[in-house]
Amino acid sequence: MTAPIGTERLTLLPLRVEHAEEMAAVLADPALHRYIGGAPSTAEELRTRYARMVAGSPLQVISWCNWVIGVEGPAGQGRCLAGYVQATVVPSRDGAGLDAEMAWVVGTAWQGQGIAKEAARGLVGWLVERGVGTLVAHVHPDHLSSAAVAASVGLTPTDEWQDGEVRWRRRVVS
Repeated sequence: MTAPIGTERLTLLPLRVEHAEEMAAVLADPALHRYIGGAPSTAEELRTRYARMVAGSPLQVISWCNWVIGVEGPAGQGRCLAGYVQATVVPSRDGAGLDAEMAWVVGTAWQGQGIAKEAARGLVGWLVERGVGTLVAHVHPDHLSSAAVAASVGLTPTDEWQDGEVRWRRRVVS
């Protein structure tokens, strides 16, 4: 089970089905989907997806770890959601540890403020504390801001591609 992750400015909150309504608004800009694919989802579609995600992987050896990014909203409005981070944690191929494939998405209104980098750093810290030895992310080759986020957490691009995206990797040294 995931727990909240605190960073300097953010609180990464474990995903709940109840986040769907607010997240539908956060992810509503069609331009946001240029590199991540798809189209904006309705709140109902997100509720259905989030229910599956919260239920967890049907395979016990795979952990689905999902958080929404909580930020301080405009003056007097309190906390609001700005995006999400996620990781799929699996046993490493050699059976000696854990690997995690991670992703991050920040809504258009919140971009350019370092939120994705800060959230990704919080996620990486959480994963490393739990023994993850290899971190992986897939980044579209034209998505320079996402590449900057990957680099900020120590991932480097590889020669490997998956679904039109470059695989970035970091091996954690114990």
